[in-house]
Amino acid sequence: MPQSLKGVFCPTLTPVDRDLEQNLGAFIGHCRRLLDEGCHGLAVYGTTSEANSFSVEERMAGLEALVEAGLPAARIIPGTGCCALTDSVRLTAHAVRLGCAGVLMLPPFYYKGVGDDGLFKGFAEVIERVGDDRLRVYLYHIPPVSSVPFSLALVERLVGAYPETVIGLKDSSGDWSYTDALLRALPGFGAFSGSEVFLLANLRAGGVGCITASANVNAPAIRRLYDHWSGADADAMQEDLSRRRQIIQASPLIPSLKRILAHHLGDEGWCNLRPPLMPLDAAQAARLIADLDGDGFAMSSSPASTPAVASA
Repeated sequence: MPQSLKGVFCPTLTPVDRDLEQNLGAFIGHCRRLLDEGCHGLAVYGTTSEANSFSVEERMAGLEALVEAGLPAARIIPGTGCCALTDSVRLTAHAVRLGCAGVLMLPPFYYKGVGDDGLFKGFAEVIERVGDDRLRVYLYHIPPVSSVPFSLALVERLVGAYPETVIGLKDSSGDWSYTDALLRALPGFGAFSGSEVFLLANLRAGGVGCITASANVNAPAIRRLYDHWSGADADAMQEDLSRRRQIIQASPLIPSLKRILAHHLGDEGWCNLRPPLMPLDAAQAARLIADLDGDGFAMSSSPASTPAVASA
């Protein structure tokens, strides 16, 4: 099995302007800042990116903009899993052509209660139709949102059929026992936790890191735990990360992260979201910022480090 990616990956927020179009200048600047702050890579166009609120063409254009701006494709794993098979094939083949390190693939998630045979067939079709030995697939297990889980038997079946291609999984189930069971069943598999809350446990169990939304605003602290997970202070660092994550996700996570960026970068444009997602109301926003201030939170970036969203 090829070596999995490792480290702290950020599922990037997608800035949109007043007309709810992608602000690619701000997107490029945000991604550069995340790499500068210590993220090993970027998981663009996933859940945190509002990916399913953007068309295939918009997602391809955004990915191309990043690569053309000099962001290293070898540090990018775009989300490419869609309900439509042909959309998944198109996005996946595009990512491979651009030289991306891999793709993060949701299952086809509209139909619920489908069996492992159907899900296996869906992934097999994407892999076979893309037909490129460079393809590396990271499965995206997020049953609280997709309602279509990856059973351990399905993961083992996919790895058995495509050992050079299916090399990892992001577990956003919120259930540590799933990741633990996965690592026991497939030692050496590229298991990423979907939240920094489980980062230390994941690394201790043989996992490879985390792909976590909080890295949009707290990447340096998450990277410190990754770098020093075997040290004497690791449990204390994990406690700090977990406490801060609870503050951030006390309100809807994506609007909360955008509100934090808007506040600390001095750019209200970061609060823009594509419907049906909506910004935090005034009370939620005030409570979030007050709670983070009370916890001593401060972002490392200045307003000048990221292009403005609202000015697009």
